[in-house]
Amino acid sequence: MDGDYTSIGVRQVLDSVAVGVFAVDHDWRISFFNREAERITGYTADEALGMQCRDVFGSQRCAKRCYLRKAIKFGKNVIKVRLEILNRHKRRIPLEITAAVLRDENGKVVGGVESLLDLTARQVLEKHVRQSYRFADMVGRAPAMRRLFDTVKVVASTNATLLLQGETGTGKDILARVIHNLGERASGPFVKVNCAAIPANLFESELFGYRKGAFTDAKADRSGLFARAEGGTIFLDEVGDIPLESQAKLLQVLDEGIYLPLGATEPENVDVRLLAATNRNLAAKVSCGEFRSDLYYRLRVVELHLPPLRERHGDIPLLLDHFLAEFAATTGKNFDGFEPEAFQVLLAHDYPGNVRELRHVVEHGVILASEEIVRARDLPPYLTRDRGATTAQPAPLPDSHSAERAELRRILDAHGWRAAETARTLGVHRSTLWRRRRKLGL
Repeated sequence: MDGDYTSIGVRQVLDSVAVGVFAVDHDWRISFFNREAERITGYTADEALGMQCRDVFGSQRCAKRCYLRKAIKFGKNVIKVRLEILNRHKRRIPLEITAAVLRDENGKVVGGVESLLDLTARQVLEKHVRQSYRFADMVGRAPAMRRLFDTVKVVASTNATLLLQGETGTGKDILARVIHNLGERASGPFVKVNCAAIPANLFESELFGYRKGAFTDAKADRSGLFARAEGGTIFLDEVGDIPLESQAKLLQVLDEGIYLPLGATEPENVDVRLLAATNRNLAAKVSCGEFRSDLYYRLRVVELHLPPLRERHGDIPLLLDHFLAEFAATTGKNFDGFEPEAFQVLLAHDYPGNVRELRHVVEHGVILASEEIVRARDLPPYLTRDRGATTAQPAPLPDSHSAERAELRRILDAHGWRAAETARTLGVHRSTLWRRRRKLGL
């Protein structure tokens, strides 16, 4: 057996490739170790031969979820899985591994072999790519998001009033904070006001404050939210819910920079930047007489639109990685990503709650995950239940589609169901690949 592994021809071939290769026998002792495996681990072949593989590869998986052990146990290759090891010098090395069973000429299992692809350079590139799609605390590569980011870069440094429009959960509050943090008022306060949560009869006193004796319970002067935002930014969320009778005072603040607290006889000056957001059609409210037209036009000096997630479907993989890293850091868990089935479920959902819903879905998966990968069973039940209801009785595919499905599945298997690599092999965009997978039930 050793003679087969160490024959001059095989060793020369395997020493010339940029992939680490090692083999083990039944006792998990290393029986072959090529040159790239030496470079990755820091051990020479002479040192590694005869050692148990767990003593060479400082991976947490060795004791719990060894992929080579899994391949040998079930007699099925494990293809292109990502993990990390600690090399001899205690340096973390990201790898993509493939584990396979070794059999003799009679088909008897005699050990296993594993290939190791060093992903250090690729991860640096992937990190650079991810960062290129980041804008402060926001993530997006859809054209609408890139245009939004470009506009924000220009308007953030001004003092212009901005109207942020978008459905619930699209990230209007995050965008408002980004604009504040990028502007000249970043060192000042950021005061968020949920206009929908303030009763109509308390709106003016909350925003503009009051003087002692202004009403029965006014025992002392009280500053309003505009005063607390002095020198910074006030963010009026759900601005469409401001009572009609209070809108004139807000217009006065925007036009003159002054307001009159309840019970005061002299106006107060205020120096704030105003950002407003709504998920409503303000133009329609103007037409119905529910919102002042002069305030509407004053608010929309610059209008920024946040698209719903269904219009930026290609951003879902980026957002999944972003939120997985966020929750992995807060929970102290390490994750390799999402299993293919979970990834398909996540891509197939429509997300009526937009990015906020997606974030909560990932958090749910991270909390319930018992392994270093988020599986379909870790996701909220309504995702898999809804998917099952829509795919329980799929229409039969034409023969041509069956062949296309089999070929696409073969390519996906070869790339470990990673969309970016599969799309690159096919020469198509990832969104095109997603549509093809959805059409073929993959």
